[in-house]
Amino acid sequence: MADVAAFYERTDEGRYRSTGHTRGPWDPGSQHAGPPAALLGRAVGERPGGRTDMRIARITYEILRPVPIAPVSVTTTVLRAGRSTELVEAALTPEGADAPVMLARALRIRTLAAPGPAVVQGPLVTAPGELAQAPFYPVPWEVGYHTAMEMRFADGAFLELGPGKCWLRMRVPLVAGDAPRPLDRVLVAADSGNGISNVLDFGRHVFVNADLSVHLHRYPVGEWVCVAARTSVDPGGIGLADAQLHDEKGPVGRSAQSLFIAPR
Repeated sequence: MADVAAFYERTDEGRYRSTGHTRGPWDPGSQHAGPPAALLGRAVGERPGGRTDMRIARITYEILRPVPIAPVSVTTTVLRAGRSTELVEAALTPEGADAPVMLARALRIRTLAAPGPAVVQGPLVTAPGELAQAPFYPVPWEVGYHTAMEMRFADGAFLELGPGKCWLRMRVPLVAGDAPRPLDRVLVAADSGNGISNVLDFGRHVFVNADLSVHLHRYPVGEWVCVAARTSVDPGGIGLADAQLHDEKGPVGRSAQSLFIAPR
């Protein structure tokens, strides 16, 4: 299903065919959560009739079930509309399913008509152009998220335990025929935080994120997004992967994932 060089192929309004590029590293029939997160984020930001003077400042995903590599539909609902903010929900439902497998609630905030004051930090991470391409975890299939994304570590590695800083770049667009948007780039990368900062042996433990929250004070520029992540784990089996998100100009926001931890 990777014959199209994109994560998804649009088949109708709000309907998409998932390609093999969405495949995650753990199950050959399930998607990595990054591509569907980006698809829901785009649906929120570009829904028909939506306001163009607002931008997503926070988006939270509930990953209710594994997302299958299958045709999916995306719907949006405005839960609250105000002068300066609005709350929008988006749902992703596989073809033939009677309920969504992934939900997103996004807070959109009105942007200023003219530039206002800015308080920003400059670059805090070694630029990706100075780094070598990083190997992914050993994966038994040739095509998937691991081949659709280019990755370069500024600190740590997928096969090392502990915090990590990894630059990610999309090798294929989110939707066939459409150029990647800045929001696509950050959302398709943000769900990788727990893998970048893994602190447990993959062979002995399962650690799965049941949600993802992304806060953005600005959208990234350029092709690269850095996820600088750290994971904490409680003996009760609950963890948190917390990350700062960067582009080559500096920080753009943060992401967080709640983790379920268990022995294999």
